[in-house]
Amino acid sequence: MTARDPAFDLTAAYAVEAELVRLRRAEGRTTVGRKVGYANKAIWRALKLETLVWAHMYDDTVRYAAGDEATLSIGHMCSPKIEPEIVLKVARSIGDARDAADVLPAVEWIALGFEVIDCVFADWKFQPADFVAAFGLHAALIVGKPRRIESAEMPALVDQLAQFKVRLLRNGEVVEEGGGRNSLRSPALCLGELAAAISRRTPDDPLSAGELVSSGTLTESRPIAAGETWTATVNGLDRPSLTLRVVL
Repeated sequence: MTARDPAFDLTAAYAVEAELVRLRRAEGRTTVGRKVGYANKAIWRALKLETLVWAHMYDDTVRYAAGDEATLSIGHMCSPKIEPEIVLKVARSIGDARDAADVLPAVEWIALGFEVIDCVFADWKFQPADFVAAFGLHAALIVGKPRRIESAEMPALVDQLAQFKVRLLRNGEVVEEGGGRNSLRSPALCLGELAAAISRRTPDDPLSAGELVSSGTLTESRPIAAGETWTATVNGLDRPSLTLRVVL
């Protein structure tokens, strides 16, 4: 869209995203949270971004794994890729909190998840405004077993979320490695940045209690195909591994 119309900017893109939300709700769907894009400050300057971007997720695109395993059909997708992410459930308004220690008391639980993204743009070439106007590339979110956050563990969790490591395996072989720092230095910091960015951009639709946040990929995204089995394992964070079987 930005290639056809240079005037199509993030303001226009969020207007499109809001209309997509309206249309989906008119169809009977429910918004259940937001997914994050560009949770890496290193690329903000190159893309002329001041903050991360986001799009809504829906009750028919988010599902919970049974135990630590799930199956996903991709037959209707164009060019799907997989991203291991930390999913957080918001318990109350985050307000202006940006520090991880101030953000975590507003979180009910965390979980390991798989964000499956899909791109209608040729060769995966797009600008941030294209990303926002195309559902944030959101195709599906698989949520692993949630872990409720207790107040006594929050100081340790602040450090763990910034330091934990993750491995992404395809059919049992490691294909990517990453960690919490890839999500804006910590998924908790990413959540704080998201809440602040939403309050500035769409104050009438703030990040609210009960929403899920998929807080940005922890590794490079990888193309997926039917017949593959993908597993994410973490070290340094008390979360079990998560496995996704991909089918048509």
